[in-house]
Amino acid sequence: MQNSKNEADAILRRAAWRLIPFMSLMYVASFLDRVNISFAALTMNRDLGFSPQVYGFGAGIFFWGYFLFEVPSNLMLQKVGARLWMCRICVTWGLLSMVTAFVKDPVSFSIVRFLLGAAEAGLYPGMILYMTYWFPASTRARFIALFLAGVPLSNVIGAPISGWLLGLSGHGLAGWQWMLILEGVPSLICGIATLWLLPDGPMKAKWLNDDQKRIIAARLAAEPPGALHGFKEMLLDKRIWILMIPDFSIVIALYGLNLWQPQMIKAMGYTNIETGFIVALPYLLAMGAMVGLGYSSDRSGERAGHVAFGAFAGAIGMAGAVLLTNHTAVFASLCLACCGIYAALAVFWTLPSSLLRGTAAAAGLALLNSFSNLGGFFGPYLMGWAKQATGDFTLGMMILSAMLVLAACSVILIGKAFFGSVQQGETQ
Repeated sequence: MQNSKNEADAILRRAAWRLIPFMSLMYVASFLDRVNISFAALTMNRDLGFSPQVYGFGAGIFFWGYFLFEVPSNLMLQKVGARLWMCRICVTWGLLSMVTAFVKDPVSFSIVRFLLGAAEAGLYPGMILYMTYWFPASTRARFIALFLAGVPLSNVIGAPISGWLLGLSGHGLAGWQWMLILEGVPSLICGIATLWLLPDGPMKAKWLNDDQKRIIAARLAAEPPGALHGFKEMLLDKRIWILMIPDFSIVIALYGLNLWQPQMIKAMGYTNIETGFIVALPYLLAMGAMVGLGYSSDRSGERAGHVAFGAFAGAIGMAGAVLLTNHTAVFASLCLACCGIYAALAVFWTLPSSLLRGTAAAAGLALLNSFSNLGGFFGPYLMGWAKQATGDFTLGMMILSAMLVLAACSVILIGKAFFGSVQQGETQ
């Protein structure tokens, strides 16, 4: 029995090495196209005459497109397969990201950002769903963390490049326009590559033989069954709706920080290029924090406490970034905030994925993500409103810090009330 488990683990590790790097690369491209507007804003806002509130609204309305199309997109993925649907998602969002370079006013900016969110809807919950096709719940936190490492990695890579591209100009286009056009190209390449690199599931993987496919199927079949299977059953389960509280609270802080951090750094007196390198550091550290907390959670089988630990750390970092004045202390606080937020988010997704199977998984993960991602609208907009009302970032960051405290407290209560048996089952 132990030999069989070890053999299955070896096959799963091989599958992870084949799939996770490319999946993470897709998310790097997606997140880069989602948040590079934060660097474009360093010069775009001046060129187009955008106020902080106008920019915050347009940057955040992306998530209303996400909200409306998330569930239909994930159901389509389940119907047509991950390979074709992920290709469609990558290509359409890449094209729309490039179109953003040609907006002229607040209306066109908001429309294109909304359409970008609609195009990208389904990528994140689709990839979480896809992992349930491959990896058992007992190993899923580490693989979700490795996949989500693409989020901070997009900033590690993209921030210095974006800062440099802002200095380009030519052929009638400003630096921020060239940045948006050029950074949309990787998404198109990923979309095309998906057709060859992302099999619909273990049974369609050409690099697995029949015995290996059967071993993976048997390992997944041995998992404790998810409590929810049907779409209606999922909609009526209060746990799915309650889980939106901590997820929304983490996401509002994540995007409130992400889409304003370059402007916060530049306001301290740094150039665009210097800002790019400084912004990259917190996300580089966040990659390690995500993977580390994910491994710790898998080893202990404990989920909610790990999420709360990350959220509390993020709250302390957010507050320190505006309450401290020394530049080194501010940078250290931003690093702590990023590490806590991303690590908490990575472990959080083990909770809903342990509940859901079948159609409930496709729809439930998307439903949870779509509602929670509205935090991606309110976070940037709240920061823009607070900046315009007070002239600095203190009020906005303190509100986001409070939201992370809410996330930590609520996930502890949710874990105790609803997930005790799930977490105990995963440790066995």
